[in-house]
Amino acid sequence: MASKLVGATVRAVARKRTMIPTKAPLVLTQSAVAKVKELMHQKPETMCLKIGVKTRGCNGLTYTLDYCDKTGKFDEVVEQEGAKIVIDAKAQLTLLGTEMDYVEDKLAAEFVFNNPNIKGTCGCGESFNV
Repeated sequence: MASKLVGATVRAVARKRTMIPTKAPLVLTQSAVAKVKELMHQKPETMCLKIGVKTRGCNGLTYTLDYCDKTGKFDEVVEQEGAKIVIDAKAQLTLLGTEMDYVEDKLAAEFVFNNPNIKGTCGCGESFNV
């Protein structure tokens, strides 16, 4: 049974940047790895974090981030430096080649997805289309 992750926000950001080719569908920055490990340490009964997409917002899709107890049949598991992320089967094509970062500033602390597949975002950056 998955429980909703509280206190983290997910934002889609389209930035033109050169991605390093990798076999993993999702690459985590050092700050994202540290935050995922911290979240898993706070809730040791869960196995990992699960990323998905849902239809929402003014531009079509938005990311979801939840605690996960088990993986689905077609889910993709990405493990990097001890941080374990499960990508929902429906989200795999939209996340391919994406860099997941964790950013903290004076106003917000959130996961940011630098996704080269995004064709457009809404003004606030919460929803995107591919």
